[in-house]
Amino acid sequence: MTKHVFLTLLALATALALATGAGPVLHAQDNKAPEQEAPVPKPEPEGQMTLKRLDKIVKRLDADAKNVQGYIWQFKIEKVPVVIVTDEKNDRMRILVAIRSAEDMTQEELNRVMQANFDSALDSRYAIAKDILWSAFVHPLRALHDRQFIAAIGQTVNLAATYGTTFSSGLLMFGGGDSQDIIRRKLIDDLLKKGTEI
Repeated sequence: MTKHVFLTLLALATALALATGAGPVLHAQDNKAPEQEAPVPKPEPEGQMTLKRLDKIVKRLDADAKNVQGYIWQFKIEKVPVVIVTDEKNDRMRILVAIRSAEDMTQEELNRVMQANFDSALDSRYAIAKDILWSAFVHPLRALHDRQFIAAIGQTVNLAATYGTTFSSGLLMFGGGDSQDIIRRKLIDDLLKKGTEI
């Protein structure tokens, strides 16, 4: 990632500034309590994302991931630089991948990314900020589920990787739009396998 893109992200970030436990169950056939087994650690509940949990997931996906200033993560998926910017106070997070300079995009190119935002980008979106075209996923932080978060990373990377070809996040395509899609679902499935605990 270039210094310019990283500084741009810092500026944007600053501006944006399961189980339930149950007691012993008696078996109906013998009315005896089952033998005590070693307690199994409870997984952290999904849908209650924290910065600590987000950090764990990102580091499962890329062991070399770097946390900057406690609220920004930089890492790579398939050699694509990814940045996550969080704002815990306002319960927001963004996954960002820089695609290209937006200054010299033609009207046709701008129209095409808007078409993709309608039908093939799905949860990620093409966006322009600071004269850069981004693939971006924006969501409340705490409401995120692990699998949803990992799939969002995959979608955001796919959307950047398919810019200029299928303009697809790799999930389903919303009908009635203009995109003819080749689905890149494999990356998302691979990330889900790597990023979630079995």
